[in-house]
Amino acid sequence: MTAETNPTEGTQPLIAAAWMMGAVAAFTLMAVAGREVSLELDTFELLAYRSAIGIVIIGAIIVLRRDWQAASFDHLGLHLTRNLIHFAAQNFWFFAIFTIPLAQVFALEFTAPLWVLVLSPFFLGERLTRTRGIAAAAGFAGALMVAQPGAAPITPGLISAALCAVGFALTYIVTKRLTNVTSTLAILWWMVVMQTALGFIAAGIDGDIALPSSQALPWLGILGITGLGAHFCIARALRVAPATLVMPFDFLRLPVVAVVGMVLYDEPLGLAVILGAALILGGNYFNVRAEAVRPRS
Repeated sequence: MTAETNPTEGTQPLIAAAWMMGAVAAFTLMAVAGREVSLELDTFELLAYRSAIGIVIIGAIIVLRRDWQAASFDHLGLHLTRNLIHFAAQNFWFFAIFTIPLAQVFALEFTAPLWVLVLSPFFLGERLTRTRGIAAAAGFAGALMVAQPGAAPITPGLISAALCAVGFALTYIVTKRLTNVTSTLAILWWMVVMQTALGFIAAGIDGDIALPSSQALPWLGILGITGLGAHFCIARALRVAPATLVMPFDFLRLPVVAVVGMVLYDEPLGLAVILGAALILGGNYFNVRAEAVRPRS
């Protein structure tokens, strides 16, 4: 039994796999929904409306559970730091979704765990071991293959996808610090509240905030539900199986979204993207397996 597994449930790999398939489906739907509203809303407006839907959902959970502590003002500075970084990273992610093939976005996004390996020694005091260094090097080599600097133009979309990975890595690091002092529900509550405010402030700088049309509303609903649903599915999977078993399932997002991109948007899937993605996923998996057998003190 591992620390990630609920001691009353034991390891249930098939149930964990089912929950992770739900997470993969949610992340893929989120990308499609973001692409569908891209001609009508900019990234600031999209995030503002999506987060507003999240306020309704998380607020209802707080009321039903009577967990008023989740909405307390404790650790507000740390919440604000996390959400400023996460808000920027999500804007980069959605801009990339709007402008480059989905497979490229997801391949570069998967460098986020490798950025965590590189940045953790500076922010969390963790050691950059030889294994972690090899994993990071493989991942960054894969990212270069996907971006193809010199062979293909470096577009704003590619830059945004790379920056979103760094932003998500920093978000994970700050989230790790927050989980030591507050609850998951509190983290989610302040995420949707702060990012709703940030979204509307940024969207209103030009004095024009677009209202979603009746055609866009269902897609915004999907964005709001899938954003929270994906993380709920991952949390449920981690209750019944260790992280070393659960997280490799997340790698299925890349081939799934590549097929979706080809079918729905006629996006090509070049050999460089396939090989680069394989290096990125291989680096992640190598690190996951190494951590699984690492002795714990």
